[in-house]
Amino acid sequence: MTVAIAYLGPTGTNSETAALVYANWLAQNKGQKAILYPYPSIALAIRSVVQQETDLAVVPVENSIEGSVASTLDILWQLEEIEIIQGLILPIAHALLSCGSSLEQIVTVYSHPQALAQCQKWLERYLPSIELVPTNSTTEALHYLKDNPTAGAIASPRASELYQIPILRNYINDYPDNCTRFWILGLTSNEHGSHLSLAFSLPENIPGALVKPLQVFAQRGINMSKIESRPTKRSLGEYIFFIDIEGNLNDPSIQNALAELSRYTEELKIFGNYDVWQSAARGLKIENG
Repeated sequence: MTVAIAYLGPTGTNSETAALVYANWLAQNKGQKAILYPYPSIALAIRSVVQQETDLAVVPVENSIEGSVASTLDILWQLEEIEIIQGLILPIAHALLSCGSSLEQIVTVYSHPQALAQCQKWLERYLPSIELVPTNSTTEALHYLKDNPTAGAIASPRASELYQIPILRNYINDYPDNCTRFWILGLTSNEHGSHLSLAFSLPENIPGALVKPLQVFAQRGINMSKIESRPTKRSLGEYIFFIDIEGNLNDPSIQNALAELSRYTEELKIFGNYDVWQSAARGLKIENG
């Protein structure tokens, strides 16, 4: 069986590295071959699964430095069919790629906004006067480097190998333990995981409206590993609350908590019950990559 996996492209992004890690796991543990398909945005990669162009999508959801990836959360709330079937934590390494020979030549640096933010202190220290230009992905930024020694791009060291562009400075991310959490999304549900992700909106924007939903978990000793709000986009001051909890859908305490939670919310969505893996890969050398 061949599995089609969508990811934020083009070739050489950290999302592709995460997709390759998962593809290797499928080959070793399931005997399944994977074919990877790049998409120009996270939203299009996720929609490709819903439209059955692909079987799975591997998308970033949270970075240890810059926090959540808003576009992933927003599109997940909008769609009905998609499910989280696996979590993957990938160490992230950034490098400054350029055809120039020295930092003094660089006047413009291109990259994805997340990568620029994850290297902000380094850029302020070594390239304080340059122009920063956001791109749709880290490897899209490489298109601006050809025949331009005054331009640099922040991308993975693996992208340097793939596109044959020299690394001017390696490992420039501000924190050495920089990691990104990815979700593998599909159309099939999983009820055997150790983590559960959900989101809800509230019927009224009044003082204390969030207290009762949170007490549902606290009273049962259910650990919330994350809570975050995103605007509903309907009215200023209205929010969707995204929550990660530790637990399994087959646990009676989880089932009771979700049943009670639905009484206090306007809309409640369960995104998936899944396990989380920690990968040692840092985007340098991945098999079949």
